[in-house]
Amino acid sequence: MSKLGGTTLRRLADLARPESSRLALATVALLLGSGLNLAYPQAVRWMIDAITADTPGVSYNRAALVLVVMFLFGSALAWVRVWLFTVAGERVVARLRREVYGAILRQDTAFFDSARTGELTNRLASDTTVLQNTVTVNVSMALRFGAGAIGGIAALAWTSPILSGLALAVVPVVVIAAGLYGRMLRGLSSQVQDALATSTGIAEETIGGIRTVRSFAREPEERTRYGRAVDAAYQLAARRAFATGAFQGSLGFAGQGAIALVVWYGGHLVTTDQMTIGDLTAFLLYTLVVAMSLGALSGLYGDFMNAIGASERIFQLLDQVGVLEGKPGLPVPRPAGAIRFEDVSFAYPTRPDAPVLTRFDVAIAPGEVVALVGPSGSGKSTVAGLLARFYDPQGGQILLDGRDLATLDPQQLRSHVGTVAQEPLLFAASIAENIRYGRPDATESEVEAAARAANALEFIDRFPERFATLVGERGVRLSGGQKQRIAIARAILKDPAILVLDEATSALDSESEHLVQEALERLMEKRTTIVIAHRLSTVKDADRVVVLAKGAVAEQGTHEELIRYNGLYRRLVERQFDDGQADVPNA
Repeated sequence: MSKLGGTTLRRLADLARPESSRLALATVALLLGSGLNLAYPQAVRWMIDAITADTPGVSYNRAALVLVVMFLFGSALAWVRVWLFTVAGERVVARLRREVYGAILRQDTAFFDSARTGELTNRLASDTTVLQNTVTVNVSMALRFGAGAIGGIAALAWTSPILSGLALAVVPVVVIAAGLYGRMLRGLSSQVQDALATSTGIAEETIGGIRTVRSFAREPEERTRYGRAVDAAYQLAARRAFATGAFQGSLGFAGQGAIALVVWYGGHLVTTDQMTIGDLTAFLLYTLVVAMSLGALSGLYGDFMNAIGASERIFQLLDQVGVLEGKPGLPVPRPAGAIRFEDVSFAYPTRPDAPVLTRFDVAIAPGEVVALVGPSGSGKSTVAGLLARFYDPQGGQILLDGRDLATLDPQQLRSHVGTVAQEPLLFAASIAENIRYGRPDATESEVEAAARAANALEFIDRFPERFATLVGERGVRLSGGQKQRIAIARAILKDPAILVLDEATSALDSESEHLVQEALERLMEKRTTIVIAHRLSTVKDADRVVVLAKGAVAEQGTHEELIRYNGLYRRLVERQFDDGQADVPNA
């Protein structure tokens, strides 16, 4: 086995180590059961020899009773073995899923820019399930059939060395074939899991955006796209099934051929009085035990190769440590809110050759409201992402109260930054749970106060279940304005020192915008606020407007100053006015 495969098997064994006491007891039951399985052919031999009077002193009634008692104890041991190994497997996979989920959450934001959600959920669901049986139940079966094979071979050699040589002649061929088959199966299994992850990603993407799919009547195309992904997975799985079938069939032929040879030559030994019918029967039973054990071990070998293919992806994810999220930083007490971008340059990790910000330089005073405007792609939302330290800039630095953001603990930093986006994400939970997401320990009265301040109480009270009302996946049961007000209530409850409003009212009708804007004004009080917007009505009252173009500051000043300046900002305002989207410029 390759070095990588050996390392993976050792790590698979490490997964089961916390269940060692449970697995040890299960292994004892397994070994006792295997011993009984190896003893019952002898009881059968006694019965047959008693019936044929080859050993007249032996009572076949007593032998039959012994056989029944052996089967009874064997069944009890099998129950203990299966129960303990299965419970251990469930505990292992539950612990593994928690670790994988934690590893996913530890990744940098850049990781999620390239990773597909469906692929990650496939790791949690499918790959961990593949490992579940491998590290416990399949180990149990491997031990059981391994003991059966070894004990059976020893019993064969003790019963008849000559017949043993005939029966075991196929073993070297089986071992060589298993090695070749295992290497091929491991690669195919990894490809199958990757293909399944791709199809899962397509399905999740389509289901999550079902309204967009239906609005463009693209259901047939999406069915075709998903069908192609499923077909690709099927073709790989079919190749794996063909290889598995060929291997199993070849093993079956080799085993059955060996049994036929044993029966033919064993019959000769019986007719020449070199062994009894009972001895031949016991030998044939041991041969079946060995054949079944070797056949089962070959199947388990395939399962282990499947598990190695799946586990390598899981271990790769577990070993991957985010550069930003995996590095602890300095504690962050509640900041005053002084922000400084000093010659910041940045390009997204997925597009390193396409800079978004170039020598971006802006200072924001505590409590100041600064609006960022500019054409699409000028870097406005990127500024917000850098402030929350979803990414670190490649050049320059960002200071918060004079401290470099790159030295601060990311999670503590984000606890002081609140964001209200154009399309806020609500979880498939109740209204209260979504608001309380801003502060999990908030009381019911605090949640209600936040909803009142966000102008959300008036529509919440109209629902029969009020705060217990479920909002649906991504808040689909609420209107755009209602979702925005829930998001604002969540931000109010969080009570951040720094507030980022990213196109928070651009998708709302006039009535909803009025209610949301009123709630935002309450939220913005005594906070450093960055407003990212295209609509003039949301930026003209800012303390300062910063105009971005091609990732740098083109202009900055108050609304009135920039209108008089007659530069890019005025052109943006006039364009909105011509489109009927802006108020009359207050020049």
